Amino acid sequence: MTCLELESRSYREGCIPVLETERLILRAPKLEDAKQVAALANDKRIAENTRRIPHPYSRADACDFISAVNVPDGEIAFLITTRDGVPVGACGIAACDEPAPEIGYWLGAPFWSRGFATEAVRALIDFAFTELELDGLSAGARVTNPASRRILEKCGFQWTGVGLCRIRALNSSAPIDRFRLDRGLWSSLRSWTAVKRVS
Repeated sequence: MTCLELESRSYREGCIPVLETERLILRAPKLEDAKQVAALANDKRIAENTRRIPHPYSRADACDFISAVNVPDGEIAFLITTRDGVPVGACGIAACDEPAPEIGYWLGAPFWSRGFATEAVRALIDFAFTELELDGLSAGARVTNPASRRILEKCGFQWTGVGLCRIRALNSSAPIDRFRLDRGLWSSLRSWTAVKRVS
């Protein structure tokens, strides 16, 4: 599918809600976001800590990402923006080899160390358990990425072990810490502010 074909498929924007947190808005990525997504994701540090982001990352890669998500029975993805609309990263939920769907997320380097990732992941978790009514979620973080591990732990994920994961930007596998969050634990630990669903 090309970017031009995607333009006529406006149902993509309407198939997931818009979520608001205290400082962020999570919404479906749109074609016009491709340039900004590419500019943020074209960072080797990001690519080497995610499964599927290639490096270098071009506008065409961003178009491919946008065209592949938020389709029936497919991966759900949100563009993370500030409340004034500035894109800062992305997050989503996808089926995987684990017993529970897996969440993933990344932020552009200019937005690191501000708590945005934790805020976005909490919104994503709330969406998964309330709107999608999932029983559990899985996640992974490279063992060399303690910041991502801290985000998952702050959000209630429990460490389940270490495994290998194929990292596209490395063209090889790397060890990752595996995590899981069950609905019951989420419900008992949920102390963060509820996410407001806009649409």
